[in-house]
Amino acid sequence: MELAASTRRDFLAGAAVAAPMAVSRAASDSKSQPGLLAGKNAVVYGAGGAMGGAVSRAFAKEGATVFLAGRHVDRVDAVAREITDAGGQAHAADVDALDRAAIEKHLGDVVRNHGGVDISFNLIGLGGRQGDPLTSMNVDSFSEVIVNAMRTHYLTATAAARYMTQRRSGVILALTAQVARKPYVASGGFGVACAAIEALWRQLAVELGPSGIRLVTIRSSGSPDAPGVRDAVAEHARAAGVSREVFEARIAEKTMLRRMPLMAEIANTAVLVASDRASALTAAVVNATCGEIAD
Repeated sequence: MELAASTRRDFLAGAAVAAPMAVSRAASDSKSQPGLLAGKNAVVYGAGGAMGGAVSRAFAKEGATVFLAGRHVDRVDAVAREITDAGGQAHAADVDALDRAAIEKHLGDVVRNHGGVDISFNLIGLGGRQGDPLTSMNVDSFSEVIVNAMRTHYLTATAAARYMTQRRSGVILALTAQVARKPYVASGGFGVACAAIEALWRQLAVELGPSGIRLVTIRSSGSPDAPGVRDAVAEHARAAGVSREVFEARIAEKTMLRRMPLMAEIANTAVLVASDRASALTAAVVNATCGEIAD
């Protein structure tokens, strides 16, 4: 025990000496430092959406080659042009992330032409309605978002995993919301879908871990600058009989930081957890709720 304590003290002392030198060196060479995702190939589904676009731009800025997939080709192309105009590398494709054949064909093309897949992130819209109590919904309205969530995440994650297994490395990400753990009135099937995604990620993590593949979920409290979140908040506000602004302020008041996370903050979190800096993270839910939930 005494030897372990001594070793730990020596390590900490060494780190304390080395840190200022490392910081100084990083500061002087900041322009030449590669990005956190340099050399990695990242596939983003739903890349034409607001969050998908934000994540794609952040990945590209950190050096990844991004493969933008989505059904709205004009929007996906626009994000790709924005990235390439900024000096990044992006490839756009028309892909329905609910269609197994389309997913497999696209990934096969990526691997054949670019060598492999290092990161997969599914950010497509899941559909479903919020704002009504479960007792006034029918089973199809309730289950739509759950079925879509399970189908698209299962298909894209397992397809990526089969290629990642060959190289014995890779990161598969998912985005959920605080309702996966903290129920909100009138959230329909969305909270159940988010909880199901997190459960699926844990199951995949235990199966794929021996192959060097990590599964990480980012849990948000909703980004107020995302159109989809604004629409969902508006539905909740309608059910509560208040304005969207008032309801959004109520959500912010429940967080420790008194605000909701912006899309750029979620994108930056995705960069970190997809990078080798987070190599010990798997079967993990990263709390990006601005403190609405305490872990």
